[in-house]
Amino acid sequence: MDRSSAGISGQYPRSDNGYNQPSGHAPSSRRGRYRHATVRQQDSQPRSTPGCNKFHHSSGTRPSQYLMHRLVNSAQDFNALIKPEIMAGLVSKSHRFGHRYDGRDHGLYASSVKKYTLAAKRPLNRAEQSQLMRLLQNFAATRSWNWRSLTTTFHSLTSAGVFTPHKPMDEGVKHTQAALLSTLLDAIRFKCSKKADARDIDAQGIANLLWAMTKLVDNGQEKTPEFNKAMVALLPHVDAQKAHFNPQEVANLVWAMAKLLDNGQERTAELKEAVAALLPLVQAQKNQLNAQGIANLMWVVAKLVDNGLEWTPGLNEAVAALLYLVKAQKDQFILQHIINLLWAMAKLVDSGQEPTPGLSKAIAALMPHVNIQKANFKPQGIANLLWAMAKLVDNGQKKIPGLMEAVAALLPRMHAQKDQFNAQGIANLLWAMAKLVDNARSGHQSLTRL
Repeated sequence: MDRSSAGISGQYPRSDNGYNQPSGHAPSSRRGRYRHATVRQQDSQPRSTPGCNKFHHSSGTRPSQYLMHRLVNSAQDFNALIKPEIMAGLVSKSHRFGHRYDGRDHGLYASSVKKYTLAAKRPLNRAEQSQLMRLLQNFAATRSWNWRSLTTTFHSLTSAGVFTPHKPMDEGVKHTQAALLSTLLDAIRFKCSKKADARDIDAQGIANLLWAMTKLVDNGQEKTPEFNKAMVALLPHVDAQKAHFNPQEVANLVWAMAKLLDNGQERTAELKEAVAALLPLVQAQKNQLNAQGIANLMWVVAKLVDNGLEWTPGLNEAVAALLYLVKAQKDQFILQHIINLLWAMAKLVDSGQEPTPGLSKAIAALMPHVNIQKANFKPQGIANLLWAMAKLVDNGQKKIPGLMEAVAALLPRMHAQKDQFNAQGIANLLWAMAKLVDNARSGHQSLTRL
């Protein structure tokens, strides 16, 4: 089967690790592939590192500050976000304090935009984005901004859909988007490249930035020279901060690496080193992972391998830890988790994973749950599962207890929903049926009927 057409893809986990982050919008795919469950959102408590959650703001009067605080607390009215006096106050503050301005109020404003979209339970639509962009023409980041302001602004605006490239798009909006992104990326690169400025770079901000940068690319933004330079400067800090990432941040970061590769990012030395730094954390933090985290990490690791990541000792250990957890928490997985896990295992086997006892036990642990939940499967899930099972059989996993029983349970569901499959699902099903028959399973009664 063509690699681009197989398996589960589409929606991905997002970073929501504090910094007043959203817990709402599910990212969307540009490629129209299959979806998988997103990482569970967590509202992290502030870090215990002294000062890491504080703004060290400029002194002096703040004509926009009281209005800003009201917006941050209750930004439910879009008209309140586009008042000219707000931007006039931000521009005045930036000009007045010059290189002493740390970007605090700009970060607060970006957070208020995100809070509006959270209250609306959707990202900005095209009309709102256009109105906001007229206001943001003079909203420019500078190299004097601190890390917190940069990460808050970049993540908040990305989360809110400020940088989403709608079609059609006014040239003025496109120009403002590009200019604002350019100043933010330049300031991020500058901050990450200066040893003296690296003191306030924290794990949470790194996770948020990499999520936001990945989301930009996934939404169709071009990887400009500024983007590439910022990415090169940021990735080494993953290794530097690896001791401080919590399980949610590890999952988000590994997802970001996988998704970047999936969108054509080169396997640079910096990216490989960042992945190598994260994989041992999967094994070390395995006891803190819940069913959602296990399913997403397994999916992401399979995506990394599918996009050319080499099999290293660290990767093997991470996979072994996840497989053990699949068996241990088999009763905790919901329907979508089961689909993601079996797709991931099939993809890992197809990409060179050895058929270890741990792999066989993990697959066998899930098989009864396919039968139990057979009435709940939709066409997309049926197509993905049958593809995964056929892949497993084709790669030597023919004697897994319950595997063919699970196939038999899915076939009547496939027949009952035959009019609901799209072209991609039909292609996956035909390939799966051919492989199952080719592997001498055609004598199974349910399979023969079809």
